[in-house]
Amino acid sequence: MALTKYKLGDLIQLLDNRNTELIYGIDDVRGVNNLKELMPTKADISGRDLSKFQIVYPDEFVFNHRTSRNGSKFSIAYNDMETPVICTEDYVVFRITDEAKQKILLARWLYMFFKRSEFDRYVITNSWGSSTEFFNWEDICEIDIDLPPLNIQQKYVDVYNAMLVNQQSYERGLEDLKIAFDSILDKEKHHAHTIAVGELLNEIDNRNSDGTIEDIEGINITKQFMPTVANTTDINLNRYKIVQNNQIAYSGMQTGRDKCIRIALQTSDKPIIVSPAYTVFEVKKDLVLPEFIMMWFSREESDRRGWFMSDSSVRSNLDLDRFYEIEIPIPSIDEQKAIVDIYRAYIDRRSISNRLKERIKSMCPILIKGSLEEAGA
Repeated sequence: MALTKYKLGDLIQLLDNRNTELIYGIDDVRGVNNLKELMPTKADISGRDLSKFQIVYPDEFVFNHRTSRNGSKFSIAYNDMETPVICTEDYVVFRITDEAKQKILLARWLYMFFKRSEFDRYVITNSWGSSTEFFNWEDICEIDIDLPPLNIQQKYVDVYNAMLVNQQSYERGLEDLKIAFDSILDKEKHHAHTIAVGELLNEIDNRNSDGTIEDIEGINITKQFMPTVANTTDINLNRYKIVQNNQIAYSGMQTGRDKCIRIALQTSDKPIIVSPAYTVFEVKKDLVLPEFIMMWFSREESDRRGWFMSDSSVRSNLDLDRFYEIEIPIPSIDEQKAIVDIYRAYIDRRSISNRLKERIKSMCPILIKGSLEEAGA
């Protein structure tokens, strides 16, 4: 057996299926993140004409051709679900041609090919533009790709699929746990005494003055710490704030735009640092548990409240004084501990799911390389 070289453009087909009949609505809108996943959009699409949105059917790919300010990664995703989704008309949608799918290229193998850091580097290197850089349909068509025979592709895709099934088994239970603690919190808000956030948290301002901590983190829209995607070249890390275990970091920026209060609990024993623009808190331990604070702000209702309270500036910030005004129902510490046990089970399961996702991602270059080497042997 041997490898066969192709131009990717000879194997894929550009699509433009519009949502003209408005069969799909706001709940079906998806974006593409730089982890190469479809995700519910956080963009404000009120007033947008959804009939212009593109339909992404199962077994189709979609990518954002803008590559600037994206953490040096290319946002491309594969719809492996059983239902279609819709995305903005700015995105590019394509699929493998019927002939290529039958004889030359498996969609899941191609997705693994895209999920490699090597592919991200190729895209960023070959993007073009001035203030905004692009990698367009014409560019992806020009990619040279070496392909093993279908049976070898399938062999390595089977390994990937087995890992994916394991990860998804953990992910499926997450929503049930979240529904459980959301339901409990809904009951508490009708019974427990409410206290303003400003009375529950103490602001902490410890700086990385000796520069020994280099782990710079940001907060994503799922309220988790993540490695910063900001350009930190020539940045003075001495000004950055330290976040220790069980401390909470908060950013009020763009709350209205993202419809999300960016807040995260530091659960690692190893300290991290965050932007000086962030605020770091400790809870008043005689009143509230840090996990209970996070449970409350993990709710969609809390994000809607933050969106409503954000200012009318371009950034739609939720300033600190307004954040302090938010009231939270606070049951007794014993009741909090019982509720937090469910939350901890949720966090543990989510952590396992995320680690498995990372393992799957790290396996993609190994699986692609293995299939190429086996075919070329």
